[in-house]
Order: sequence, then C-alpha cells, then structure tokens
Amino acid sequence: MPLLRKGLAVALATLSVSLGVVAPAEAGRAHKIVGAYYGNWYSGSKPISAIPSNTPITHLFYAFSVIENGKCTMPAQTAAKDFTDIRDLKKRKPSLKALISLGGWGAGGFSDAALTAGSRRTLVQSCVDLFFRDGTFDGIDIDWEFPVYGGPAEITDRPEDKRNMTLLTRDFRKALGTKKLVTAALPAGRLQTDGPYDPAKSFELRELSRIMDFINVMTYDLGTGFSPVATFNAGFREVANDPMPAADRKWNNVVGAINYYERHGVSPRKMVLGTPFYGRGFNVKTEGSQHGLYQAYDSAFWVDGYEEALKLKATPGWKEYWHPVALSPWLYNAAEKKFVSYENPRSIGIRADFARSRGLLGTFMWELGHDDAQHSLLKAMSR
Repeated sequence: MPLLRKGLAVALATLSVSLGVVAPAEAGRAHKIVGAYYGNWYSGSKPISAIPSNTPITHLFYAFSVIENGKCTMPAQTAAKDFTDIRDLKKRKPSLKALISLGGWGAGGFSDAALTAGSRRTLVQSCVDLFFRDGTFDGIDIDWEFPVYGGPAEITDRPEDKRNMTLLTRDFRKALGTKKLVTAALPAGRLQTDGPYDPAKSFELRELSRIMDFINVMTYDLGTGFSPVATFNAGFREVANDPMPAADRKWNNVVGAINYYERHGVSPRKMVLGTPFYGRGFNVKTEGSQHGLYQAYDSAFWVDGYEEALKLKATPGWKEYWHPVALSPWLYNAAEKKFVSYENPRSIGIRADFARSRGLLGTFMWELGHDDAQHSLLKAMSR
C-alpha cells in the first residue's frame, strides 16, 4: 500500500475506533482465501500436526467452541494438544491465520448469551480470555445456527435474535480490534427444521458484512433430511425439474445463494464460497427416470467424506452419474434403492472457478478430515 494511502487508512481506522465502529482487518485486501474447517473430533486420528507446511490452506477454522452458562467453553482434553499443534503449524507457515469457530449445528446458548448488553459482554470477554491470550488464534468465527428460527426445536430462539446477532458481532469486533478477524458461517439452504427458510429473516446481512472481515457462505446442505425428495447436497445451478417450489428453488443452489447474498447487500469481496467434502444419501422409494434423483425417500443418511463415497463407487451395484446443470455427481444403487450426492475434484474445481470468476474472496470447505489421503478435493478447491 502506498505510504499516503496507508497513512489515510490509519487515520480512518483511528477515527472509526473513536466512533465505536471498528473497520474490518481484511477489508479491501485482494488475496485469495483457502479456508478449512477442522473438527476437534479428529484430534487423535487426523491431528493438526499432520498438516504439511506447504498446505494451500490460508485460514484454519477450529471447530467448535460451544456456549455453556453464557460463556465460551472448550473440551480441555483436546484443546491443550490441538492449540499447541496450531501454534506449531503457524510457526511452520507464518502466513496461516487460525480462527476459533463458535457454535455449530445443534449448539445452543446463543440466544440467551446475546440477549442483553451485559450477557454479550460476558460471552465476548470469556472468549477473549480463553482464546486470545497465548497467540493461538487470529480471530473468531461465529456459527449461530440459527437466530430467530430454523434450528433444532430444543434450541432457544427469539425474534430479537436477528438484531442481537449484529450487536454480538459488533461487540466481538470492538473487543478484538482491527488486528484480529471476525467472521461468520451463514446458511444458504432454503429448507431447515421449521420448513422453508430465508437467511434474511435471521440475519441483518448488509450490516453484518460491514462489521465482519468476511462471511463463509455455507453453499451446501441444500439437500438434507428436511428435503421432500432425494436431491443434491450442493447443486450448482437451479434445475428446472427440481420439484422444490420455484420461489425457494431459485436460491437453493450455489449460484442462486451467492446472488441472494449479493442482492441483500453483501459484496462479493466479503464472501467465501463453501464446498462440502462429505455427502448425503437417501433411501428412495423408487428409481424414477433419473436414477433416484428427485424421488421420495424413506430415510436420509450421512456419507462421511470423499473416501467413503469412493468406496461406494468401487462397490459392485453402484453407478456414478453426472448432472449437466447441477454440475455434481451422484451415485445410485438400483438393487438397494440408495441415492448418494457428493462432490468430486471435477465439481469442486468448477465451484472454485466460479468463486474466482464472481470476484469472491475465496473458497472454504467443511471439513478437512473428510478429504482423502491424497487431498484430492483440497487440491481441486485451491487450484
């Protein structure tokens, strides 16, 4: 940055702090993000210490801290080892940024913790004390699923959550300042626990994007056990014969979700595109004319990563298909009437190219432990 512009930026940042609005640390930067969520349940089998120094990952999101009694918590048995491994990885790759991810699907406590100025202050201070005293983390990633509505029935939500999410984010920004990152993972799927779902009813998207360094748009979980038929987990474009109502179908795909966020005031330079390294399956009632696609089903199931999908593909009875509009593969077993949506290097590469062509800040995945031993999907995502 030229000296004059740098001086101006410092002056503006100082002014922003004095006004109580802190400018995002990443604002205006053009570097590409290759983000990876790492689940602490892999601490033993796929440790952080195994991540090579030459990894293309630029931002590592450590999942998850959860809220208990209004404060950030972390399992002590894994945290000490993993945090040491993160610091060691950052020494081996000094450009790497590590963020603690707070929340996750099924994580409660947000609505109560964000309810008042005092409760927000308690939560934020607990996170600062737990995660930002020893140099392990460079920021916080908020994964509140979901404010107002859409989450599991047992999790408390309120109409006030929408505004309180913004206020909580602002408090994190003030506490962490300009040298730490504040991000969030926000949903794209149009069907959640309560049925049809609209992210703008849960989040003040435009205002959040101005406070945050960037938003990880979860352009996956577009076809789940909440869907009425077997469908794609992360279809690329709207498919005309998808039976989802047109008003929701328009946005329930990768391209549509990015269009939606942009329409609601989020700049492409504040968006990071999500890619799933796992799959979703359905036990369909009939094969139909498209090998299980868009068929009613009896139950849904989880496909635990790319390696599991490859094992299914190699098993007799399974066949792979490719959709020319959704730009995703799927597997079908006619004898067992099982449909599996997953992504491969071809489809992940298409999404990475799209992120670049739309001027997005980069790509991220859920999650690192779901790749194969050759890191095939990470290579495709970061190409």
